[in-house]
Amino acid sequence: MSLDAVLARLDSDLPAATERLLDLLRIPSISTDPAYKAECDRAADWLVKDLQSLGVEAEKRPTPGHPMVVGHVDGPKGSGAPHLLFYGHYDVQPVDPLDLWDRDPFDPAVEETDKGQLIRGRGAADDKGQLMTFLEACRAWKAVHGEMPCRITFFLEGEEESGSPSLVPFMKENAEELTSDIALICDTGLFESSVPAITTMLRGLLGEDFTITGPSRDLHSGMYGGIAMNPIRVLAKIIAGLHDETGRITLPGFYDGVPELSEEILSQWQGLGFDHEAFLGDVGLKAPAGEDGRLPLEMIWSRPTCDVNGIWGGYTGDGFKTVLPSKASAKISFRLVGTQEPAAIRESFRAYVQDNLPEGFTVEYRTEKGSPASQMSIEDPAFEKARQALSDEWPRAAAYIGCGGSIPIAGYFKTILGMDSMLIGFGKDDDQIHSPNEKYDMESFHKGMRSWARVLDALARG
Repeated sequence: MSLDAVLARLDSDLPAATERLLDLLRIPSISTDPAYKAECDRAADWLVKDLQSLGVEAEKRPTPGHPMVVGHVDGPKGSGAPHLLFYGHYDVQPVDPLDLWDRDPFDPAVEETDKGQLIRGRGAADDKGQLMTFLEACRAWKAVHGEMPCRITFFLEGEEESGSPSLVPFMKENAEELTSDIALICDTGLFESSVPAITTMLRGLLGEDFTITGPSRDLHSGMYGGIAMNPIRVLAKIIAGLHDETGRITLPGFYDGVPELSEEILSQWQGLGFDHEAFLGDVGLKAPAGEDGRLPLEMIWSRPTCDVNGIWGGYTGDGFKTVLPSKASAKISFRLVGTQEPAAIRESFRAYVQDNLPEGFTVEYRTEKGSPASQMSIEDPAFEKARQALSDEWPRAAAYIGCGGSIPIAGYFKTILGMDSMLIGFGKDDDQIHSPNEKYDMESFHKGMRSWARVLDALARG
């Protein structure tokens, strides 16, 4: 199989590939707004037709919400290449506030800037541009070789931007059809807009929204101050006690299941040259506040956290209302790593709160189910093949990186379908996803297509 011919085809076909992306971007497939239901259907139809033009057996599958697009295509017979599943989403975020856009968000265009060409429009980076990098790589491969490099299942969703309510039921109902050797997810980016990366760690999430109640009503601070315990004081003590002086979280058993990084990964992260002072300086901060003795990237990607997201109680209007409030509330979230169990951490947290309540005080919780972290096994040789393939395309060597946030689909692939995911994307930090004037650099689009062609070639060699 000639990779060079596929890359040359991608280079020569770039203008046509760009026009195809612009055509898809013109469809206002906003999944959160029922007024755009027909447009989401139209985007799904567009993708079905495009996949079918590549020889893929593709169809639109109904759900209670927006449809899924599922397609299958075989590779060379008897090649021994892995079966890949490619996931992307065709829905986009709303465009409000519209007056902050420099152009109609669904009238996309290629713009010339002092940093090169870029594609402007809603969905350019999240996720239509990223999705099309993979489809264009497949198109070039089919044009050159007459078939795909390996067996591929395409799984394209229309509700990612609205919480994916139909995703888990659909995956469970179609698990046998969707299960493959490994999943490819295109909804990520380059590290610091320049380093190609495979995201192998995704933190989980647990939230606790709770209210502490003390006295039966708000109390006059002149009559009760000094003798009555203030719920805000109780809450403040609880929050302050969640971390020790070294930045570690104090909940019993909290670090059960938290792994240490390998020397290989530590070396890669150190080699990324992450400037934490500049990172914090962009938001008016200076010193890292995580655990002592940890790399800044460890704090963001591979260490668990406990953060107060909101706190309220008493009188907060202008002037003073001198009361001891009856209630005090807070929202606290935990980012989880490794094999930390959300249920165990919730139990530990609630026991800690209960142990710190004065006599007569009560606590009420309003919470949702937590999600565990996802960690991919890079011992699978496919990961190193993909990393080397990305390194061959970009000026800087590719790295395995973490992600401080959560990408639920990777966890679902693991828990429902039992397979790991490679998260490979080419977005840049300034793409303004979810914001006005979203864009996708032409470099990301072009080199993204070439990168996927290299990854497909590397994986197909078995």
